[in-house]
Amino acid sequence: MSSQAEPKETPVPPMFEPYRLRGLELINRVVVAPMGQYACDDGTPNDWQLVHLGSRAIGGAGLIIGEMCNVAPEGRVTPRCSGFYKDEHIAPWKRVVDFVHEVSDAKIGIQLGHAGRKGATKVMWEGQNQPVDEGGWPLLSASAIAYSNESTVPEAPDRAKMDMILEQYRRASERAVEAGFDMLELHGAHGYLPSSFISPISNQRDDEYGGSLENRMRFPLEILDVMRGALPDDMPLGIKISASDLTEGGNEIDDGVEISRMLKAHDAVDYICPSGGGIVPWGGQPRPRPAGFAEYAHRIRHEVGIPTMAVGNINTAKEVNEVLENGDADLVALARGHLRDPYWTLHAGLELDYDGQPWPNRYFTVPRLARMKRENPDAEGQ
Repeated sequence: MSSQAEPKETPVPPMFEPYRLRGLELINRVVVAPMGQYACDDGTPNDWQLVHLGSRAIGGAGLIIGEMCNVAPEGRVTPRCSGFYKDEHIAPWKRVVDFVHEVSDAKIGIQLGHAGRKGATKVMWEGQNQPVDEGGWPLLSASAIAYSNESTVPEAPDRAKMDMILEQYRRASERAVEAGFDMLELHGAHGYLPSSFISPISNQRDDEYGGSLENRMRFPLEILDVMRGALPDDMPLGIKISASDLTEGGNEIDDGVEISRMLKAHDAVDYICPSGGGIVPWGGQPRPRPAGFAEYAHRIRHEVGIPTMAVGNINTAKEVNEVLENGDADLVALARGHLRDPYWTLHAGLELDYDGQPWPNRYFTVPRLARMKRENPDAEGQ
């Protein structure tokens, strides 16, 4: 475990303030965002996940959320994606969770998802969103509308297949609990299966699951119900949404606010992480502005009255603190920042001259020497 440095009598930077999420106590507001690693065989995590997530836990983040973990083999984005679709996945994921808990003060969650019409594609560096050359699988989506001209046309699930999907989410949630994860997040954004029901671009159903926004939200809420029912009462459950589809004919941020109101009224999630786009290929869609989707998080937090997690193109300690000081969000998730530097949070503490962030005992010489140098900058040999 970490040892607590001697605190200075200075204000605590917002990013280092603790936060309670349902029954989970976080030591700070920094979150490692879920990042697909495409390193698994048949969904099974291995040493890559141990090192990737373990190093970011040692690096000081309050919460780590593992990559989108698929609830069914046909729900994978690529053949190398992670999974929780069989019991054999529990032990290797538990190995990662136990390591994080043993060596750090971080909490660790996992993001559950289903690729929907964006599945059976190559890994990112071989052709993002390009269908696999061989070994693909049938796809499911809200309607039988392909993601792109090159993509496989998915099947629109009937009630029986929707019930099958709900059972897959339920079992995956139970497996995540058995593996010891501290919280779960539903990936309901970026055009994946839940998102395909929410967006009018991919959902053109004429039954009770299509048409109005209320109808399009019906199946994602059913997914959240089965996930919430599989978790202990004090275990947090969050959701990532596309608060805007960022393309003509799709949901816009005003719709994202209404989606968030429905989520709050349903009383299944503890926070909302608003993102955007992904419902159609990125061409022509605006990338996140500086501070990413913090503006979306701000509107949802204040207009809906539910905790939010800001994400997207947030990279520096200054930006993280500004998001929190502005009241945009309660938590801030960084992806690329943590890819560049697994110890982002520890280094942010040094940058901000803040001694209250715990360092691992084995690394404690670093903040001690930094403090000595501040107190005696002319000393030699430091």
